[in-house]
Amino acid sequence: MKLEKRQLKYKGHRVKVYEDTLISPEGETLHYDFVENRNGSGVLLIDEDEKLIFVRQYRNCIDDFDIEIPAGCAEESDYGDKQSEIKKDRTYFEDADSPFYRCALREAEEETGLVPTKMHFINYIIASVGLFSERTAVYIGTGLKKGETNRDSDEFIDVLRFTLEEALQMVHDGRINDSKTVLAILEYARIRGQN
Repeated sequence: MKLEKRQLKYKGHRVKVYEDTLISPEGETLHYDFVENRNGSGVLLIDEDEKLIFVRQYRNCIDDFDIEIPAGCAEESDYGDKQSEIKKDRTYFEDADSPFYRCALREAEEETGLVPTKMHFINYIIASVGLFSERTAVYIGTGLKKGETNRDSDEFIDVLRFTLEEALQMVHDGRINDSKTVLAILEYARIRGQN
């Protein structure tokens, strides 16, 4: 496949929607939608009592409240000297200067008032591999220290704590269904030998 042309069709508050024109190996012209959004990070925080920390907040896309790990889009300040290019090796995401790593730390503190001193990179997810550019790096954060919350004016957040068993049950009965959050819970359960 060869990308022939990418044409902007719509620019919204957070996303840009393009129409891609591709040429197949057989020479056929194909059209696809492409949605560009900023990359981001999320982090499952584990406290000293081994409770998993989540945030509950309203999400307009589902017109309901969602339980998820602290997460958000990367800001210019997260990039520092780093390029916005994404590398696929683990060390890139584990580097404390990586924009993904910095974003995870910032979001944890802004949303919960807690800062992990140890971070374990799990993987990154793509919201919809056939449509979105956005990649969200997912971490597990431990060794929590006190920070300060600094929520956006449109964020109305409750901080929740559950045991691993409670969180797994919430995944299985559909009360937690955010993809980055499910990935983080299942990886933590695997690490703990409880999946």
